[in-house]
Amino acid sequence: MKWNAFKYLLPVLIYVGSWASFHRTGLWIWLPIIYGFVLIPLVEMFLKPNDKNLDAAEETIAKNDRLYDLFLYFIVPLQYLALFVFLKIMQADMPVVDRVGHIMVMGLLCGTFGINVAHELGHRVNIIEQFLAKSLLLTSLYMHFIIAHNKGHHKYVGTPYDPASARFGEPLYLFWIRSITGVYVESWKIANAEMKKKGLPAFHRKNEMLQFQLIQVTFCILMVYFFGIAVFAYFLVAAIMGILLLETVNYIEHYGLSRKPTGEGKYERAMPHHSWNSNHVIGRLMLFELSRHSDHHYQASRKYQLLRHYDNSPQLPTGYPGSMLLAAIPPLWFKVMNKKIAGFSNLK
Repeated sequence: MKWNAFKYLLPVLIYVGSWASFHRTGLWIWLPIIYGFVLIPLVEMFLKPNDKNLDAAEETIAKNDRLYDLFLYFIVPLQYLALFVFLKIMQADMPVVDRVGHIMVMGLLCGTFGINVAHELGHRVNIIEQFLAKSLLLTSLYMHFIIAHNKGHHKYVGTPYDPASARFGEPLYLFWIRSITGVYVESWKIANAEMKKKGLPAFHRKNEMLQFQLIQVTFCILMVYFFGIAVFAYFLVAAIMGILLLETVNYIEHYGLSRKPTGEGKYERAMPHHSWNSNHVIGRLMLFELSRHSDHHYQASRKYQLLRHYDNSPQLPTGYPGSMLLAAIPPLWFKVMNKKIAGFSNLK
């Protein structure tokens, strides 16, 4: 059982591939993208999902094994090292196709190593883990995610009040706009409301949203100063790509699922059947079990290695990478998913 934790080193393959990409030219640059969005989806089409849960003894061991946490902590310096290398190499002259490849690889790291791991750490109550989560979100200039996600999304998921829950029939690209803008506005509302509860004005140094804006602006200024405006522009594109990867994941996780109202502004508790689940093994490991999303929303405090499968949770047609590609083609997505929603609704 002790060695089970090491399977979560699989995401390091993306990092190793990215490191090679940053130091090579030609096809080598594109290997992490090919691996993440071609090879993995193809393999997961033929691998049977694994819905096995840990038994009580295994769960106790996994819960007390610090390796699972150390792997997450290790991601933080790796992400910043990759960002530094990216900024350095982007100062050099290179073919446009190589430059585009490097930007996309950095964007992939922003989404997988940055925001995804920050999401896991952001649910922890430990102040150090919270700091690490915010540090990772800084690499995509998306620090407010921790406010909107923890205090908004988990409260309002599957309701009209949640901008990060995709509605039935809503195309991915319209969802991007609604979610990104809605999450930012929601973060300000939550932060300002917390200031009001403390008897403080919204424009106050303790306002977390103000703190985040100051940190991110300072981060950007330093980047421009040390690496130049052009390199900063390349970073912005990579950061946006990381954000869009996150929002695509949000889209597939809750598309078309809703909670029943129980009163004025109140809804039933978020249950496993209010989130799309995926037990496809490679995707689970690559994203630190994010795809077992049904249990994550049911019990947000559960660490990634303990997340469970529920028989009554709706299942995506394939793993996260393949589902993200499917969502990128709205007519195909609707054809597959709307039928699954209809079938799932009849079973409930």
